[in-house]
Amino acid sequence: MPDSTSWIVIPLYNEASVIGDVIMNLRPRFTHIVCVDDGSTDGSPEEAARAGAHVVHHPVNLGQGAALQTGIEYALTHDSCEYIVTFDADGQHRVEDAVEMLETARSEGAAIIFGSRFLDDRTNPGWLKKVVLKTAIRVTNLTTGMKLTDAHNGLRVIRRDAADQIDLKQDRMAHATEIVLELGRTGLPWREHPVELLYTDYSKGKGQSVLNSINILVDLVVR
Repeated sequence: MPDSTSWIVIPLYNEASVIGDVIMNLRPRFTHIVCVDDGSTDGSPEEAARAGAHVVHHPVNLGQGAALQTGIEYALTHDSCEYIVTFDADGQHRVEDAVEMLETARSEGAAIIFGSRFLDDRTNPGWLKKVVLKTAIRVTNLTTGMKLTDAHNGLRVIRRDAADQIDLKQDRMAHATEIVLELGRTGLPWREHPVELLYTDYSKGKGQSVLNSINILVDLVVR
């Protein structure tokens, strides 16, 4: 039976060619999927709704941080929501990893599970991207006081009591550091879990490039 107590939250911006498949892959395991359309211009919200997701709209593009905040708030309005799973729209996250992370959260009593691509060797981001991401991890850990191995992985499991304390203000890439900081401040137990990221030609072209990783560092410094 699909999990009816966990809500999948997907920030969505111009992913019309893949979002339907992402949602269809999730639906056998999860009852509730919400996509926050962040001002898409390519028919993404229609594709998401057609695949069976709840769709919440931003009339203009506000950035991934804002979309995550909207999705988290939407999920929390439902009494059925015990856990929130943040999930990317471009097909790089695996449903199996999300399921395993939820199982770990429940069995170990963890309020927060961070997905990490660097806890095993299944993911190969390329040496330059890896160097940039590792640098971002060090900056994030210094900023937040956490000790993560992967600070900018969008696959996370967040228990309701932790999600209630999230109030993201950073709209662009810096939100990934901000959410780590806010979750760390809750004082609730957290874990990392090994996950595999699927670097397809599409996902690289849509924002998983080395340039995007450098933009993460710029956002961290500027904001």
